[in-house]
Amino acid sequence: MSLVTELILNADSEARYPAPKELRIFQDFLKTGEQRIRIATTLAENEQRIIQNAFAKFWERVPVTPSNSGNPRKTASCQRDAGWYVRLVAYSILAGSEKPLEEIGTVGIKEMYNSLEIPLRNIVECMRCVKDEVVSMLSPDDAVEVAPYFDYIIRSLS
Repeated sequence: MSLVTELILNADSEARYPAPKELRIFQDFLKTGEQRIRIATTLAENEQRIIQNAFAKFWERVPVTPSNSGNPRKTASCQRDAGWYVRLVAYSILAGSEKPLEEIGTVGIKEMYNSLEIPLRNIVECMRCVKDEVVSMLSPDDAVEVAPYFDYIIRSLS
C-alpha cells in the first residue's frame, strides 16, 4: 500500500477529509517523486550487477552456503530470491512505504527459509551485502532513502 493510499484510507475510515498534517505528508511525498523514480530506475537497471557483486562479497564472508555449493540450481534460486528483494525495495521506494516489503516479502519468510534448511544468518548476511552494493552505487541522499528498506528486511529475518 502506498503512502497516498494509506492517507486516503485512514481519512475515509473516519469519514473525513485528510487533515492539514496529512496533506503536508502527501505534499512532501510528491516532492520526492523524482528521487523515488530515480532510485527505482537505478535498482531495475542494475539488478544483475547488484546481485553478482553482492554474492561475490557474500561468498567471501560465508563460503559454505547452499548458494555457493556448486549446484547451479541452488545458486540461481538464491540469486533469484535476492533479486526479488531488490525489486521489492524498488516497489517500497515508489510507494513511500514498507508495506510492499511487509505484505509481499517478509510475511512467513523465516518459516520458508527454515523449512528449506537455509540458515537465516546467511540470508541476513546476504541482504547486508546486497544493501552495501546498492548503497555504494547511489548518491548519499539516495542511499539514505534506500537503506532503511534493506534494514527492514534484515530485521525481519533476524
